[in-house]
Amino acid sequence: MSEPSTSEALLATAMAQPPPSDALSEQILDAAREQFMTFGLRRSTVDDVAKRAKVSRVTVYRRIGNKDSLVSACLLREYRRFVMDVDDAVAALPTMEDRLVEGFVAVLQHIREHPLVGGLLKLEPEIMLPFLTLESGPALLAMREYLADRLRHAQRAEGRPETDPTPVAELMVRITVSFLLNPVSCFELDDDEQVRAFARRYLVPLISAG
Repeated sequence: MSEPSTSEALLATAMAQPPPSDALSEQILDAAREQFMTFGLRRSTVDDVAKRAKVSRVTVYRRIGNKDSLVSACLLREYRRFVMDVDDAVAALPTMEDRLVEGFVAVLQHIREHPLVGGLLKLEPEIMLPFLTLESGPALLAMREYLADRLRHAQRAEGRPETDPTPVAELMVRITVSFLLNPVSCFELDDDEQVRAFARRYLVPLISAG
């Protein structure tokens, strides 16, 4: 699970356009992040974001889009950032199985503790749901393609048969999203060791199943 540059291209494809990278777009997304973290999604509007960014509402629409586009762009920008953290956490591990286990631990920990993503999942899970499912798609699609890319790279690096890892990657992402959206479960995932045990027992076998 290395080659972080590949995930940038996959993420851009998932969004159907390159992620905003100019200073004004970043300024708007910074404002949106602060707005959503402070007031949540339900109580925030495009006008609120525009005021916080010190730009006009029209500028927000032209640069990013409507409120749903703002939320998606914010989440995907955070995703791009923590992809690098996950890659760093697993890069030195020797096997695909080890990287999968530690990657799962890192993702759950990061999102649960993230001030924007984790906070919104706790406060407004019903609003966050469309942004983490295939109904709106980009975040789930980007995570699936990121993981499939890492599994594909590991197949080559370890001399494994090169099968299409996309179905396995999607199953793993759906399982992860399910735990994030509804943590009430018969599985105990309260600490890192429990998460590791779960990943080794239930996620690692999916590699062979693919």
